[in-house]
Amino acid sequence: CPPPVLLFYLMIYFFQALAQRSFSIDYQNNCFEKDGQPFQYISGSIHYSRIPRYYWQDRLMKMYMTGLNAIQVYVPWNFHEPVQGVHNFTGDRDLEHFLDLTNQTGLLVILRPGPYICAEWEMGGLPSWLLKKKNILLRSADTDYLQAVGAWFAVLLPKLKPWLYINGGNIITVQVENEYGSYFACDYNYMRHLRTLFRFFLGEDVVLFTTDGNTDKEMTCGTLQGLYATVDFGTDTNITEAFKRQRHFEPMGPLVNSEFYTGWLDHWGDKHAAVDAKAVSKVLGEMLTLGANVNMYMFEGGTNFGYWNGADHDKRFRSVVTSYDYDAPLSEAGDPTEKLLAIRDIIAQFRDIPAGPVPPATPKFAYGFVTLKKVLCVFFYIGPPYGYMLYRTTLPRNLSEPTPLISPLNGVHDRAYVSVNGVYQGFLERDTTLVINVTGNHGDTMDLLLENMGRVNFGSKINDYKGLLSSLNLGKDALTDWKIYSLNIDGAIAEGWPHLQSSKSGPTYRREPSVGPAFYTGTLQPNGLNWDTFLKLHEWTKGQVWINGVNLGRYWPARGPQQTLFVPGPLLSTTLPNTITVLELEQAPPQLRVLFMDRPHLNITANKL
Repeated sequence: CPPPVLLFYLMIYFFQALAQRSFSIDYQNNCFEKDGQPFQYISGSIHYSRIPRYYWQDRLMKMYMTGLNAIQVYVPWNFHEPVQGVHNFTGDRDLEHFLDLTNQTGLLVILRPGPYICAEWEMGGLPSWLLKKKNILLRSADTDYLQAVGAWFAVLLPKLKPWLYINGGNIITVQVENEYGSYFACDYNYMRHLRTLFRFFLGEDVVLFTTDGNTDKEMTCGTLQGLYATVDFGTDTNITEAFKRQRHFEPMGPLVNSEFYTGWLDHWGDKHAAVDAKAVSKVLGEMLTLGANVNMYMFEGGTNFGYWNGADHDKRFRSVVTSYDYDAPLSEAGDPTEKLLAIRDIIAQFRDIPAGPVPPATPKFAYGFVTLKKVLCVFFYIGPPYGYMLYRTTLPRNLSEPTPLISPLNGVHDRAYVSVNGVYQGFLERDTTLVINVTGNHGDTMDLLLENMGRVNFGSKINDYKGLLSSLNLGKDALTDWKIYSLNIDGAIAEGWPHLQSSKSGPTYRREPSVGPAFYTGTLQPNGLNWDTFLKLHEWTKGQVWINGVNLGRYWPARGPQQTLFVPGPLLSTTLPNTITVLELEQAPPQLRVLFMDRPHLNITANKL
């Protein structure tokens, strides 16, 4: 142990060093000031919730070696509190470990803790349990909403305070809300309340800011005195006009583009989005020449594993695909692209970048075909549902002729797969397919497997309730007496169903495909490698895939553009059989097999609505 005198001097040195750390806005010189010196950040967005923990350090190092000096990151509330009052900051949700790795890598952090984040993430990061209050007005001064936000921030923000730069950490700025000006409520009391919460938990010295779209309306409703106003825009915007608008709301201080779009998102049925690398690097250079601070959104997008994808609802409901590749400088799998190299060349003109090349792509492997077989007997745990629910009733009369099953009030949110006595009849889909014909006899069991395709994450329709929201009509008859079952499919698969069941109590199988919802299973035999790979479900229609009990997300090659699912190598065992479970919702192909490839297919649009 060091002697007491040495400890005393070490403590004095520590507190002196801490006292010299500062980060603030220099309004006189129109810049940020870090430790008393002018500072310009060049940042990129990365979402720890979309990247396996195993790869966090790899992605951060690639960003650092590109020449970035900061990263920007969202904190999705529903990722950490999926059940009210139960918080999870472990494993892939270990935010403080992510911040620590960022600090070790030499990157500063621009933190965006919401409570709303958008991000093409399920319900914009807001937990769905908020909707238990039927008339709750989200993102407003609604009492129930503010109470929930206050309870969440009382857990989250004290964890973050030690990570502020001024406290010895690496968080330099903190965003309040997210693009609030694009929301219809325009509730300044709500924004004032958030400002008070942030100041209470984080102190008076941290730089708080807002981000809004490049219009007068958005900037007017999204900004508030005491929160530094920044803008976001992409390559198709006149940067002089955009920063002129920021100057209208912030006459002095640094120019900031908080979301400079390097790419864009995909919806099912869209053409895969792409933004030209030359355009990105050109506009980046122009902004840096002006002395602007720039965050590139995204720098790596990652993956909407499980059910975490969001959705949009403008003219109709449109679900975001599983891949959040975003045509970003780092691909969905974290591989450097030509866009990254072009960006690195631009950054090198404005600051010293680390010596040496950007780390290479992680190794990929094409494991080949795996044959699956259908599970005949299906039993689910009853538990907290996410993704799917089962609605069951009986037919009130004989249907000698095909009879229309109608969703008259568009109440199927979002897809219902209909069967009568186990015979698949077709599907109803929100906004697009409101009628199908069914047949059957009086007393037959009608099942509706309801799929939640992701809650709306942007705009006025984020109160996105799921399930069967209004009655269905069978011809002129209203169907009643529904029994509702919450299906914990993920829990069953995570516990080994159907692979670990004994032959006596377990399911039986067949090799023929079927029409309608069904499970199919198979095994990828180990070969000593656990490299990244991409799973292609050629001629499969729509569904969900689990590898070794982990939910990879949704597939929908019949709609496109995404045709493959990213499989992170660390999910695979090098010594034990790797279990594959597929829930096909519509129709399996004649050949029950899937293909593991060494490259993604993200840009094939099949049946565009």
